[in-house]
Amino acid sequence: MNFAVFILSHGRPNNVLTYDTLRKYGYTGKIYILIDNEDDSADEYFKVYGDQVIVFDKKSEALVTDAGDNLLKRNTVLYARNANFKVAKSLNITHFWQLDDDYTEFRYSFNHKLEYITKSLKIRNLDNILEYMIDFLNETNSHCIAFSQGGDFIGGPGSSVAKNAMKGKMSRKVMNSFLFRTERPIKFLGRMNDDVNTYVTLGSKGVLLFTLGLCRLEQQDTQKNAGGLTDMYLEMGTYKKSFYTVMMSPSSVTIREMGVRHKRLHHFINAKMTYPYILSERYKGE
Repeated sequence: MNFAVFILSHGRPNNVLTYDTLRKYGYTGKIYILIDNEDDSADEYFKVYGDQVIVFDKKSEALVTDAGDNLLKRNTVLYARNANFKVAKSLNITHFWQLDDDYTEFRYSFNHKLEYITKSLKIRNLDNILEYMIDFLNETNSHCIAFSQGGDFIGGPGSSVAKNAMKGKMSRKVMNSFLFRTERPIKFLGRMNDDVNTYVTLGSKGVLLFTLGLCRLEQQDTQKNAGGLTDMYLEMGTYKKSFYTVMMSPSSVTIREMGVRHKRLHHFINAKMTYPYILSERYKGE
């Protein structure tokens, strides 16, 4: 096995928070910074990270990727997500963890008894966690496994991710961090909400992608960290972002108002209308 972490970045050569966070939380393996050839700060990336920087052709990737619209701009992480598989293959990487560049922590949300803990615990050896996750990918028919996110635990033990984890189950929602086998690529789609678009459309076809609720990542607020996707979110907002997924799966995704004080529109996925289910044999015809 040849494993590596790829951090997708753009315009933040001096603020790739994830790199230091990985080392701080016990990852000792290879790290690559994946940037595109339209990044004006490329020279600075090489100055800071040297041969750990990999550059892909953004325009070429855009020509073979479904952005879900006819906009001409290419300011989206979508193309880097798909190019990552080709880059990994060219480096003879067999398994890789695809991450954004703004992670600040990796933590446990449960103790060894699968009990939810209000004050999450710092993960001290990411190498071990990743080894178990890789074993899972190798021994199952799944295409991807991800860490949960801090926001998944709003509501504490009452959140759906927490409830699943306490039962020893994983969630079908897969966002933000992705552990893959290079030989089993998937295709991300949609300029915005690309991760949600992808797990909804692939999940509806029976492709298995899971989130590990036991472990979580924390990151900076999207619209407070300059560079990356910030400009696009500020320009287009979460309203348009959510509608990309409605467009991908109008039979199972709707828009709802969410929040307590500061309300906003957000996508809502009806799992029963999205994922295939195994029917009991009692429904089998004579």
